[in-house]
Formats: sequence, C-alpha cells, structure tokens
Amino acid sequence: MQVILIQDVNNLGGANELVTVKNGYGRNFLIPKKLAVEASSSNLKQLEEKQKQQAKKEAKLLAEINNVIAVLKEGALKIGAKTGTSGKIFGSVTSVQIARAIKEQKGYEIDRRRIQIIDEVKELGSFKAKIDFGNGNETEVDFEVISE
Repeated sequence: MQVILIQDVNNLGGANELVTVKNGYGRNFLIPKKLAVEASSSNLKQLEEKQKQQAKKEAKLLAEINNVIAVLKEGALKIGAKTGTSGKIFGSVTSVQIARAIKEQKGYEIDRRRIQIIDEVKELGSFKAKIDFGNGNETEVDFEVISE
C-alpha cells in the first residue's frame, strides 16, 4: 500500500513523502493517527503541488542568501576593540560583536550562532569568520579589528 506521509515518521520517512508500507500498518496505524493519507490520485496531485511550491520557496530563499553573501563579500567589517599599549585587545572578539557589526555596517541581521570565528582574535589586525546559512550555504567574511 502506498501512503503520503503528513508528518515525519521515524524509520519511515519525512513529511510530504510517498512511501510503500504494509496494508495493516497503513490502515491501522498511520492513517488513524493522521500521520499519513492514502495515495489516491487527488492526494498525489496535492503532493505534487506542495512540492512545486516548496521548490519555488527554496529557490527564492537561495536567491536571498546569495544576495546576502554578495553584500558581505563587498568589504571587510570594522570591529572596534579596546587595546593596551602593546596592541593586544582586552578580551577577544566574539560572534556577538561580528553579528552586531554586520547589522550596523551591512544592514543584515544574522544569528550569532551561525557565525564561527576561524582564528582566536586577541590582537589588532585582519581576520576571517565563517557564516553558515544552512543547506550547505556558507561563506567567509573578512573583518578588521581596530582600536577604539
């Protein structure tokens, strides 16, 4: 029996996926618990339409991500830090400071948990950070630590 999953089911598949299961499992468990619907012709058409809409949504999201990556690559971010007489900064630069600099200088709000600093930043100079947008989309951003 073929069913279309409405929700993710462990060891079977994800939502909006067409799977083949035994008749008893489909009729007695999946369909009554509203985890799946029978794969009739009308339900298959609805599934196809949902997949088309999902593909459009993902394409739009990918275009937006590429736009953000292009803006971030344009120039290095400037991050101010308090320094001692030897040029070392007090503390270190964190992903929170980078996220704040991106918001102020580039106009995009990026979650600090998506930013990973490649090298430990404890002095003035140029460094790199990696931003992960999900689904394999990531970019490196240059930033420069300057004295306040």
